[in-house]
Amino acid sequence: MRKQKGFSLIELLIVVAIILIIAAIAIPNLLRARMAANESSAVSSIRTVNTAEVSYQSTYQNGYSTSLGQLGPAAAGACTAPTAANACLIDYSLSTATASTTPKSGYYFTFTTLSSATSYVIGGQPQSPNQTGISTFCSSEDGVLHKDVTGATPPATVDACSKLAALQ
Repeated sequence: MRKQKGFSLIELLIVVAIILIIAAIAIPNLLRARMAANESSAVSSIRTVNTAEVSYQSTYQNGYSTSLGQLGPAAAGACTAPTAANACLIDYSLSTATASTTPKSGYYFTFTTLSSATSYVIGGQPQSPNQTGISTFCSSEDGVLHKDVTGATPPATVDACSKLAALQ
């Protein structure tokens, strides 16, 4: 009798079972890592807006901008002559990442100008809480970043933002 070459059905099933066990262990860790990366991107985006606001205020000398759109270019990849209406200080994807558009790295951003452009609040909220991120972030003209671990809507006032825990 000749011996056949190859794998038996039992051997193949054992290999598939091992692969499924490894995948069941790895996928939740991958999702948590992705949420952490999205949160890091949101924090970085808010810090970018804080820096852009300082530049905007010192360049155009008329207070802070009234929207994220004023800090970015008029269109994607189009920034030839910065103006007060389109200062080109942040990228297009961040300047348009509001709740009615495409999020940036799983986060939507809200921007509120207060007191005749002498104050502002920038907030970041996960597109899908517990899927794209967990925490909500906010900051104002003081540059301190605050975090809300509940993922609630970002506060629209400086006082409400400053009552959240400061991010270390």
